Amino acid sequence: MKSALPHLKNGSFPWNPNLKPKADALQDALAAYSDSQINAALDAEAYVRGLDFIRGVQAYHQHPYQRALPPAPTVWQEGGSRLLDYGGPKDGPVVLAIPSLVNKSYILDLTEKRSLMRTLSQKGVRSYLMDWGDVGPSERTMGLEDYIHGRLNRCVDHLIKETSRPVCLIGYCMGGVLATGLAALEPDKINGLALLATPWDFHAGEAGYHRFIQASQAPLQQTIDSFNELPVDVLQSLFAAIDPYSILSKFEDFSRLDPASAEAQQFVAMEDWLNDGVPLSAPVAKECLFDWYIHNKPHHLGWDMDGHVIDPRDITCPTVLFIPEKDRIVPRDSARALGCALANAEIKHVKAGHIGMVTGKSAKKCLYDPLSKWLISQNF
Repeated sequence: MKSALPHLKNGSFPWNPNLKPKADALQDALAAYSDSQINAALDAEAYVRGLDFIRGVQAYHQHPYQRALPPAPTVWQEGGSRLLDYGGPKDGPVVLAIPSLVNKSYILDLTEKRSLMRTLSQKGVRSYLMDWGDVGPSERTMGLEDYIHGRLNRCVDHLIKETSRPVCLIGYCMGGVLATGLAALEPDKINGLALLATPWDFHAGEAGYHRFIQASQAPLQQTIDSFNELPVDVLQSLFAAIDPYSILSKFEDFSRLDPASAEAQQFVAMEDWLNDGVPLSAPVAKECLFDWYIHNKPHHLGWDMDGHVIDPRDITCPTVLFIPEKDRIVPRDSARALGCALANAEIKHVKAGHIGMVTGKSAKKCLYDPLSKWLISQNF
């Protein structure tokens, strides 16, 4: 037990050098106890935490909350994808929000009080949301180019025809990469770009996600080929591997909440969304996991579509990046790399996490309001 910490530096896990003082102090403290004492304390703590975790999971499954927001009308559809109209003044800036392909779009319209889309429309923005939908027969063979320069591009064409104006794109997480790709390919159609927690340099940061995916490439490749997609369970396992202990701690914390509290309801709403994932088509899964995370093609200007390299320097429209400072999914340096590559970019750092930025208690103050203000100020 006392010698465990040094052995973590054998290369199996990324080691954060900033933790060294704490690790040294922990080793010094452990030296005062025998292995049997330490093991007994760990067993007792694990037992208590395990009970809290089980109670939390049970409380989650028994909670009566169900999402009941009125659906936004569908104004365009192709395959399983729909364009949702959230309203707003006709003379307001025309904005299309683009979520990730791996989660349902309602993360941007989670609850009545935590809805980026409904807030934007109330603030004077003509607001639309791309709902990618599930991977059905028409999506199973689609790659990133089919999604970006095909389906998303045709959706933008529809909006331009309906509004007679170019469109501003809002991209969240992976959706920001898709938005960047389209803005580089079709600059005349896009008059603004807002990127929320958007990765670009997939080797940035100390977490070493790319090393984990590279080490897992063979089984991931086999899984994708076997199912002709990357299943939801595998995707969730990849996200869980980023911070496995957070799953235990969040349910421990939930077990202590009053089920009738707003905080408990928000937790269930968020957890329902997290468990409502979407698989990736085989081509998209291979491009994202291997081309992005292993080979880092976007950052190295090796990502191309329709014969054109996706180069952020080709994007000259006004751009704003909201970068969460506590993001464990997209390291800050990964998002900042895109901001540095864009010619006309404004960077705003947000004291929040990856998901908390769009759904947390401070979402209105740190994202909804400043993003609305930026969109209105551009006079699109």
